[in-house]
Amino acid sequence: MEKKIRISMIVIVLLFCGTALFVFKQNSFNMVEQSVEIPSPEGKLTGTLVLPENYSGKLGLVLFIHGDGPLGASHNDGYKPLWERLTSLGYASLSLNKRGINGSEGNWLDQSMDDRVEEARQAIEWVKKQPMIDEKQIGVWGASQAGWVIPKLAEKEPLAFSLVVSPAINWLTQGKYHTRKTMEKDDRSEVEIQSKEAYDRQVQQLLEGHASYEEYLKIAHENSLMSKDRWTFVSKNYLSDATDDLRHFNSPVLLLLGEEDVHVNVKETEQVYRNMVKSSLLTVAVFPNTEHSMLSKETADSEFRAVLISLFAPRQITVPGYMDQIEQFLKKLPEKK
Repeated sequence: MEKKIRISMIVIVLLFCGTALFVFKQNSFNMVEQSVEIPSPEGKLTGTLVLPENYSGKLGLVLFIHGDGPLGASHNDGYKPLWERLTSLGYASLSLNKRGINGSEGNWLDQSMDDRVEEARQAIEWVKKQPMIDEKQIGVWGASQAGWVIPKLAEKEPLAFSLVVSPAINWLTQGKYHTRKTMEKDDRSEVEIQSKEAYDRQVQQLLEGHASYEEYLKIAHENSLMSKDRWTFVSKNYLSDATDDLRHFNSPVLLLLGEEDVHVNVKETEQVYRNMVKSSLLTVAVFPNTEHSMLSKETADSEFRAVLISLFAPRQITVPGYMDQIEQFLKKLPEKK
């Protein structure tokens, strides 16, 4: 009996070690990650510079611009599969920690979209000084809220290309769309939805009147209460609209959208991009059964499924074709000189 127990324990340990080794190997990426610090007038920025393990000559670079939230450079390692793919194409990546995260100084909730543009410009200025980077081949990748940053950046910097994932057009209409879609998804009644929409209009009126946080607290609902910092952030940015800024694109743009996005009205986004961006510059890819973060609807709706894929097959966390589309787009760009 004791022998059987010992054998069983050995088998369990071997299975555990084998699983741990498999997960480790799956989450080891063929690239070199370097921690960086970038000085700025608003305090230092920290982040990660990603390079191919082996390269010769100059590299193009993709600057990553985050969406909403307190995000670190790797977005909880979610960017790493794309970073690896980019290194295989001869591109480095630079991604910063948001202000107040992982050593970056300041508070990201104090920033306007224009502040975020200036931060991206500071990153680009730093990148241009790196000896391995071709300053004429610096482009951007950005998701969601970055859709209000990148077009403004394109006016100020000669971007080689822009990879834009799930961007909204107008902050207020996006909020209305998101409210209705998420409540419908949760099987809420039309009465409940209209009640929430009425409350949101009250909040908007306060924003339009430059109300204080204390005034907001008087009408705030406990189940959707914003912190004081969040109120400041929304106050600075709720009028964001990308429509006119889209005219500033003067280099190729890849717009990536998911048909099942409950955060952004992808039909509106696609139409406005097609209307405002020169057709010769714009490539659009719309993925079926795909949510806001380029995850399948099944993965986006199941935290357990997402964790399993992240552990055992991180390169398959996004929908099939997403990274392939980026690769094809980059390969069609003018040759790096």
